[in-house]
Amino acid sequence: MPLSEHEQRMLEQMERALYAEDPKFATALEGSGLRTYTRRRVYQAVAGFLVGIGLLMAGMVAQRIWWVSVIGFLVMLGCAVLAVTGWRKAPKPGERAAGPGGAQPRRQARPRRSMMNRIEDRWQRRRDEQQGH
Repeated sequence: MPLSEHEQRMLEQMERALYAEDPKFATALEGSGLRTYTRRRVYQAVAGFLVGIGLLMAGMVAQRIWWVSVIGFLVMLGCAVLAVTGWRKAPKPGERAAGPGGAQPRRQARPRRSMMNRIEDRWQRRRDEQQGH
């Protein structure tokens, strides 16, 4: 359930007071959470990608062990997917991660419709158009 405007203002005032009172503690609390986790995940994926490159090169140098190159390529592919998904999920530095006690970012007023609803609407429009002709 999203916070009301009054609750959001109160939360922001409390955060400012915490930063004013103990900035070191506030920055320590800010660093934990989703942003730190996703950053760590991206770093691990980059390291795994480099290991995959190493395996790929080792397999190419030792031509008889071609399967090492295949494993290296698969490791690179998997790590690239992990890095990209982790990078997309990471909140921006100014944003707040939606957590159990945190406020979720505001969404646009337009309701999100499911794919099936959109398909049904298109189907209904086509039927109406065909019946009108």
